[in-house]
Amino acid sequence: MHIGWIRGLVFILLLLAVIFIWGAIFHHPSSAYFDNSGFAKGQKGDTDGALADYNRAIELNSRDTLAYLNRGVTRDNKGDLDGAIADYSRALELDPKYPFANRFRGVDKGKKGDLDGAIADFNRAIELNPKDAIAYLNRSIARAKKGDQPGAAADLAAARQLDPGIGK
Repeated sequence: MHIGWIRGLVFILLLLAVIFIWGAIFHHPSSAYFDNSGFAKGQKGDTDGALADYNRAIELNSRDTLAYLNRGVTRDNKGDLDGAIADYSRALELDPKYPFANRFRGVDKGKKGDLDGAIADFNRAIELNPKDAIAYLNRSIARAKKGDQPGAAADLAAARQLDPGIGK
């Protein structure tokens, strides 16, 4: 009886060791893991760590639109507008209807002075989501900078209709 109990315990310990070793050898974090980790690091202000995680997510899955979008936001926060625009563009190549990518790219194009490009991106964002008050507000700003005051006023009114507190 005593030997049977010892054999059972040895078997369980060996099984646990195999499971542990198997997990250590074959566990590879997914791109989603690095997307989440990068987001958390970015929220804490660790933009370099966030960029490293988004880069790793993209290495693991070159079709990870969320990683491109988030890396674009992080690059924008670091002042790398060209890198941000490239990431938003890649996200849109992968998914032309990807939420926020047109709007974010439009903002960065506007920052660079490409108001026509910004307006085109805001137009597409609004086409994809006609209830996107922020896209209307951003297009209003770009139109005002171009001197299109009637268009800017119309977009601001549309934004406020969708979200009465916006732009105040």
